[in-house]
Amino acid sequence: MQYRMLIDGHWRDAADGGEWQVVNPASEAPVAVVPYGGAQDATQAIDAAQAALPGWQALTAYDRGAILRDIADALRANAAELAPIMTAECGKPIGEARGEWGACADLFDWFAEEGKRAYGRAIPARKAGKRLLSLPQPLGVVATITAWNFPAYLLARKWAGALAAGCTIVGRPSELTPMSAMALANVMLEAGIPAGVVNLINGDPQTMGEAIMRDPRVRKVSFTGSQRVGQILMRQAADGIKKLGLELGGSAPVLVFADADMQWAASQGVMAKFRNNGQVCISPTRFYIEQPALEDFLDAVKTETEKLVVGDGMQEQVTNGPMVSRAGRAKVEQFVADAVSKRASVVTGGARPDIARGYFYQPTVLTDVSADMQIGCDEVFGPVMAVSTFETVDEALHLANDTPYGLAGYVMTNNLSTAIRVYEGLECGIVGVNDMTPATAEAPFGGSKTSGFGREGSQEGLYEYTDQKFVSIGLS
Repeated sequence: MQYRMLIDGHWRDAADGGEWQVVNPASEAPVAVVPYGGAQDATQAIDAAQAALPGWQALTAYDRGAILRDIADALRANAAELAPIMTAECGKPIGEARGEWGACADLFDWFAEEGKRAYGRAIPARKAGKRLLSLPQPLGVVATITAWNFPAYLLARKWAGALAAGCTIVGRPSELTPMSAMALANVMLEAGIPAGVVNLINGDPQTMGEAIMRDPRVRKVSFTGSQRVGQILMRQAADGIKKLGLELGGSAPVLVFADADMQWAASQGVMAKFRNNGQVCISPTRFYIEQPALEDFLDAVKTETEKLVVGDGMQEQVTNGPMVSRAGRAKVEQFVADAVSKRASVVTGGARPDIARGYFYQPTVLTDVSADMQIGCDEVFGPVMAVSTFETVDEALHLANDTPYGLAGYVMTNNLSTAIRVYEGLECGIVGVNDMTPATAEAPFGGSKTSGFGREGSQEGLYEYTDQKFVSIGLS
């Protein structure tokens, strides 16, 4: 396995010799030293992607699809080797890591087929001597900038769609978790992706980002990360009128109605809330419970949460590993302290576990949460469930939508009318109705409001990487 940058089919160190030490968040011990470059590396990767573009576009959708299918097969065949790499650098439990690599394979499988359905259309002309066509065309070179919480899946969701559309790639992963991205690039190279079609760089986010944003050959940048960085990219994109896709996180509400089975609602809520320690963009965070069901829900949630096992994610019995960084844990601690200072109550958790090293924090449930608390409206991105109540559907929707975010929302009810009112009323791009894990390769993923714009996965995730070309033919 090569833990280096991939540029034009060759494994390389940083042009300036820079290096970065990857740290295991469970032990705080070094895992590996990887290249850490800058603008020069980004420009070389763009050079390679631009040079490879004509050859990749010249392949048929069937030829590109065959390569993507081979990548999917290779990911499944190598999942046992790939999963520990992910766990070592981001702390994700080994079972979740295996699942993430499987989800990566699903994405390449999906787009291997969906690329064959990049349909245009014939438009009936108002004049007899004309033929009108609308044709999707590959954008060109695409850059991706991704976060650490799903260090392979976020890449696969962008890369598979872009490659199927006929684009070439320059990818920059988070410096906290570059090894999973490098492992994915290893698999893709061995599976037959042509040199220069996929290029992977690692290094300083500011200098690499600026090099990408100012280069006119990069036609689109797809970013998953914070609102702050998304705003910076939008400003930088303005100069070159560069196309953007932004997924900027969320603070997902969950509306639990009294007609739902509270034991089921609690078990599903705990499973989804504490998956990857709550470090999930669509993680359910703000749980609003219809008043008559509050006590039953809290009792069941406390029981389910205290079944979770915190520890090193390499151990099969562990359900919750460490947070990815000391800074991430400090943010969670600050959110909990703020809530408690404003009269929230800790149902369970609320502190670090008794583990000597690592960035661990107990799965935590808070109740009596209000909108004036940070956790009442902002993204905690950690293992904290915030619980409060509502009395009417209108109040529930008001509470759910009272946030600048709009990525995901959830409703638990056995009443069809209630479900429809809620999924129509939630101001977000993804809604789960009695489903806490809605993301899948064949469905569009993306948000609204300040959670960003653009869609990944499904047919939308293919057309995001195309321009529509209109052709008008006059007949003699």
